[in-house]
Amino acid sequence: MAIIPPGGRIGILGGGQLGRMLATAAAELGLSCHIYCPDEDVPAADVAAAATRAAYDDADALARFADSVDVVTYEFENVPAETARILGEHAPVRPGALALATAQDRSVEKSFLASHAIPTAPFADVDDEASLAAAVARIGTPAILKTRRFGYDGKGQAKIASPAEACDAFESIGRQPAILEGFVPFEREISVIVARGLDGKTAAYDPVENVHKHHILDRTFAPATLAPALADEARAIASKIVEELDYVGVMGVEMFLLPEGASPRILVNEVAPRVHNSGHWTQDACAISQFEQHIRAICGWPLGDPRRHSDAVMTNLIGADADDWQRLAAESGLAVHLYGKAEARPGRKMGHVTRLYPLGTLPPDTAR
Repeated sequence: MAIIPPGGRIGILGGGQLGRMLATAAAELGLSCHIYCPDEDVPAADVAAAATRAAYDDADALARFADSVDVVTYEFENVPAETARILGEHAPVRPGALALATAQDRSVEKSFLASHAIPTAPFADVDDEASLAAAVARIGTPAILKTRRFGYDGKGQAKIASPAEACDAFESIGRQPAILEGFVPFEREISVIVARGLDGKTAAYDPVENVHKHHILDRTFAPATLAPALADEARAIASKIVEELDYVGVMGVEMFLLPEGASPRILVNEVAPRVHNSGHWTQDACAISQFEQHIRAICGWPLGDPRRHSDAVMTNLIGADADDWQRLAAESGLAVHLYGKAEARPGRKMGHVTRLYPLGTLPPDTAR
């Protein structure tokens, strides 16, 4: 097991805010980062020791990048398979190829979960009108049609309220290969941030509750209001996923809580093989943030204690929300995180803020 000591260098694919926060966490541990991204003026490059601007299919640039670092990781899951292969010839890539291949394709992901008895919504593959009609007949409506690849923040999705809407929904996602998921009458959306180290040990943060606006995460409440047995089950499910994938690093596992009377249960919605927006609260409410935890994991360090020292509400700053930074910076008990992006656009994540509360004092829903 190759442990990367202080003074080592980490390569990060992607230059957005997740890469920026990973690089900052690495610097606190005496490690430096090299950012690889095809875009100009990326926020991660501002806080990294080095940056390469090149395409993800530039084999020569990828080889030079990987040769300059001790380990490669990434801030987004849609890393091309060939990119990962080239990098892997020059440096360890963590998380590995199995996690990428599983999370990049919703059908593969759902099949993986089902094969390990991890509960999900019913689903069926859709490749054309005939398979769509068969899927609707088997699963019923309402249902959600999702592209198998590349959808996020509500993109690449269409709701089908009745069988008559199926063909129009298929057209709306560009007739791409898709899955049809049965509609889940969930009570709340929750998630667990979980890490697994090179030594196989896992550490799961407390489950949190997530509230979305316009398909984008708006707020995260830590902890989620769950019975202890359900919270334990959510952590156990997340830990099982990273173990079965032989995963190294931090993963976000999105789940649905179904009320079902006196016996609520949990379904897994999606997995994200990277640090996750719903884990940003850990920067301020835990001794070890998800970003430091990821750096520890991929470098072979011991995982940190994921326990909270505070309750927290994390709120994303979307678009012009970040223009209110002066008022936010003056608010007591509020931590402000801005991502250094030059242009605020509608729907663009510009930063986040975290309000901290003593343990056990998270305000009720009506006071949030």
